[in-house]
Amino acid sequence: MSIAQENLIVIKDLVKFYDPKSKESVIQEINLEIPRGEFFILLGPSGCGKSTLLNIIAGFIRKSGGDFFIQGNEVKGPGKERAMVFQQPDAALFPWLNVRENVEFGLKMQKVSKKERKAVSDQYLKLVGLSGHEKKYPDELSGGMKQRVQIARVLANNSDILLMDEPFGALDAQTRRTIQQELFRIWLHTKKTIIFVTHDIQEAILLGQRIGIMSKGPGSIIESIYDIKLPFPRDITAPNFNEYYKKIQSHFELNIDANHSFDVEDISKII
Repeated sequence: MSIAQENLIVIKDLVKFYDPKSKESVIQEINLEIPRGEFFILLGPSGCGKSTLLNIIAGFIRKSGGDFFIQGNEVKGPGKERAMVFQQPDAALFPWLNVRENVEFGLKMQKVSKKERKAVSDQYLKLVGLSGHEKKYPDELSGGMKQRVQIARVLANNSDILLMDEPFGALDAQTRRTIQQELFRIWLHTKKTIIFVTHDIQEAILLGQRIGIMSKGPGSIIESIYDIKLPFPRDITAPNFNEYYKKIQSHFELNIDANHSFDVEDISKII
């Protein structure tokens, strides 16, 4: 069976306009094929439309044109085969529910029995390293622990596709590295298809099998896709890791001429 036949997600000539009347596009001519079980990264500068594309894949935003298929079926809205992990877990978790209740929420809505819900939540709380914290409430958890709850809830719902919108962006560096390692372990264990949005090059190379580079918006496209042929787990100090970093970083370097002045805001956009 060819790779084309194995693709879980197929996007063809996808476009999204800010305003259909103005025809100014957020993203344009997006063509992407993602096979089942792949860890795919969308990498690009702030404002390039990567979160917009992820939300279109989630079904939260409607495309303006083009085609989008999952398992050969045209996508017209959200579906249970897709689940989103957001950057800010406080916006996703219910503060009045404890850890176990948050993880089991989707199962409860599906009328799954209490016994089965407990078995499923036990499984995924253990997988994300939260066994023993089941009775805690979100305001008793660290940022990293909240993200683990969010991931456990998504896994408990048994969605085939995990969509992650800069999920570790608000975490401190040490916690972020720990959660990155946990996510990698979970991906190996579950074989889920993951589409992960980030603007962090190192994070992209650490986690991704392939990295799609999005151009600066408006009218952003996926201008290059890198196939990262490095063994897992990856070593950020390895020479071949650094080679990928340099190649990818070249997409985001500012072209500064003698007549161009820049300020702190410009510097912040350098990846």
